[in-house]
Amino acid sequence: MKKRSGLRLCTFGTARQRRWWGLRTSWIYIYVAFTFTWRMSGLFNINQEHDFYSLTCLMKEGLHAVLLTSNDTPRALPEELSAEHYKSVETQVHKDLEMRTFAGLVFASLRRSLDITEEDYQRSLSSEGCYVQFISNSKSKADFFLTNDKRFFLKTQNMREVTFFLSNLKAYMDHLKRYPHSLMVRFLGLYSIQIPNKTKTYFIVMQNVFYPDEKINTRYDIKGCEVGRWTDPASTVTNILKDNNFEGKHIILDQQRSWLVDQVEIDSAFLRSLNVLDYSILLAHQPLHQHELDRKHSFSNQTMATANPKLKDPSTIPLEVDSAQQASDAMNRGSDQMLDKKGHFGQGIPLRAINRCSVNGTKLWDFQANHRRLPNFSNSVHVIDGPKLRYFVGIVDFFTVYGVKKRQENLWKSLRFPGRAFSTVSPATYSQRFCQWVRDHTK
Repeated sequence: MKKRSGLRLCTFGTARQRRWWGLRTSWIYIYVAFTFTWRMSGLFNINQEHDFYSLTCLMKEGLHAVLLTSNDTPRALPEELSAEHYKSVETQVHKDLEMRTFAGLVFASLRRSLDITEEDYQRSLSSEGCYVQFISNSKSKADFFLTNDKRFFLKTQNMREVTFFLSNLKAYMDHLKRYPHSLMVRFLGLYSIQIPNKTKTYFIVMQNVFYPDEKINTRYDIKGCEVGRWTDPASTVTNILKDNNFEGKHIILDQQRSWLVDQVEIDSAFLRSLNVLDYSILLAHQPLHQHELDRKHSFSNQTMATANPKLKDPSTIPLEVDSAQQASDAMNRGSDQMLDKKGHFGQGIPLRAINRCSVNGTKLWDFQANHRRLPNFSNSVHVIDGPKLRYFVGIVDFFTVYGVKKRQENLWKSLRFPGRAFSTVSPATYSQRFCQWVRDHTK
């Protein structure tokens, strides 16, 4: 009996060790898989040996101090932003750091419009642990960092970009106010940090277009051209592909296609007015859940039901006859008049953006209804649902001005790539080609 008992004890101990070893191995596999997934997404943890460890820790510490002070002494946001609000610069010294906040109330008002509370903003930017580095395939020399919850990006900017952005900040805000459905990325804060004996660093905080990204495994950066627009999927670190990788594919939106095409035209027209080029569409997709596929209401119906819970069929609401007739007459004249959200003339949707649509009540109402964000969506500004896939779409990188340097580059590339589409072209050509790519690759 003693031998058998001893044998049982030995067997029990071995089984327990095996279970422990199996559990340990499972956690190792999970860690390796998680690390591999982050690296394939171009994300790298910033540890103490990382080149950016000191900088990012100081950025996080400085932001924590600035935002904590701001939340401790909250200021009521003005109903209307004045010229002084756009020019304001607040300086705060924290330990040896000098932090500057540019146009603080302007960006706070934008955060509020996106239902981002100041507490959530502070919590995300000041969370425990350092930021994550994102390796971008962008040609710019900017550094990208991501908050631990992946909600916000921090991107370093040079002085020229900061000056350009601040000079056009009001135009940017006016555009987003007029078109809250705009696909342009939302910038949520602009700061600088001065570290003793170091060069001043400017950085901007913006929404992550691909948030939340649990099911996204492929991302695209689209410029609408061909030269230099291919990435080898097997060799890329960032897993961000380009225009030529997307050939033969389409964005399948069905009923949502028309408003996406129109909105890209509206946004690119705005960027053309700023004399910029080289901006991109960031694009990714993931499968819809079954309960989302089974939903009974279209994008438009959900939106209208939210706006008016008593409404059963939004298509039954006619547009005012006078406005529809005026729209028809104006488009026949090639007018650039604007329609507001109620179908009245004023500041709103340019008629040229809907000149391909019928001006009957249903069509025009659907256009306006679809240009509203769905409630209760994470990052709903950049989320568009098609029949089977959820798309993440955002327009980014619009700080490149078509100046003397870019004109010279255009001439050089014209000689080197005759008859081929490259990125450095005039803003008018870039905008037209950009919109054409979206028209050609959406269904």
